[in-house]
Amino acid sequence: MRIAVLMGGTSAEREISIRTGAGVSRALLSLGHDVVLLDTGTGKLLQAGELHAALAHTGGSGVAPVSLPAAAAHAGLEPFVRGMPRDVELVFVALHGGDGENGTLQALLDLAQVPYTGSGVLGSALAMDKAISKRIFVHEGIPTPEWVERWAPEDPSQPWTPELDDEDIERLGGFPVIVKPNDQGSTVGITVVNERAKLRAALLTARRYGRLALVERYIPGREVTVSVLENRALPVVEIIPEGGFYDYEHKYTAGASRYEVPAKLPRETSERLLSLGLRACRALRCRGVARVDFRLHEDGTPYCLEVNTVPGMTEMSLVPKAAAAAGLSYEDLVRAIVESAPVRAPR
Repeated sequence: MRIAVLMGGTSAEREISIRTGAGVSRALLSLGHDVVLLDTGTGKLLQAGELHAALAHTGGSGVAPVSLPAAAAHAGLEPFVRGMPRDVELVFVALHGGDGENGTLQALLDLAQVPYTGSGVLGSALAMDKAISKRIFVHEGIPTPEWVERWAPEDPSQPWTPELDDEDIERLGGFPVIVKPNDQGSTVGITVVNERAKLRAALLTARRYGRLALVERYIPGREVTVSVLENRALPVVEIIPEGGFYDYEHKYTAGASRYEVPAKLPRETSERLLSLGLRACRALRCRGVARVDFRLHEDGTPYCLEVNTVPGMTEMSLVPKAAAAAGLSYEDLVRAIVESAPVRAPR
């Protein structure tokens, strides 16, 4: 099958997307597919010998530059979808965050009648919007931390002085609280706030990534995640940061975190997490592969934080770790993702 891997892009998760794209491309080639690799940040298309040479480098360093000129952020995805080779039979979505994960790319591919991996327009849009996701979780009886929302002005040049009153803080259980952008992944823009004096700065940090910021109750306990492959929940993974909060650096720096796979949990707790992971994906209309992130309270209650519809597939990512614990190699996982893609009418 001729498969185009779309990766890179212009979101804050570009570096991880490049690494995911490189790993997926290597696996697809080893499975016998004809692969083209497209960086939607630069427009560069790699195929045949040029692609093999680029993939010879460790990680994704030979595939695409991490840094982009400022003008690249305004290019949009439509030119790249229109410019893909006409004989592409499937798009493997490896774009993390932004228009690659929020339903925009999925809508363009639907209009172009190009099959693609992962969730469709609705599932992608719902999962990327944390506030909407949490409302659905509440409706479906899936525990999620209490939160409040703060909207910034539409014009980023306008001043914004966000505050939380005492009633809001009390509702969130007091400090610490978690401040995060509504539509980012990989813990981009997230701050753990331990006192009121630092709250506004954290909200302004979140504002850099979008108008809506969430302030969420802090759940003391453990960081766990459930990967879902179609209707199958893979073993629970526990993430144990080596000091501090499980932030971007702890996620993607070798040795910064330890992982227990499967997590050492009572059977009843593991079964509940697996069930909630499946329910969260179904509630948001996800398909293909997804990752559901939880905080496991000290009292044993799991709280669903979010669902990631284009989870990382790097050498340090959680989905491949969960798949390995279930007896699936990286190539097996990539094959299953490809096979889960719905068949659509040819262009």
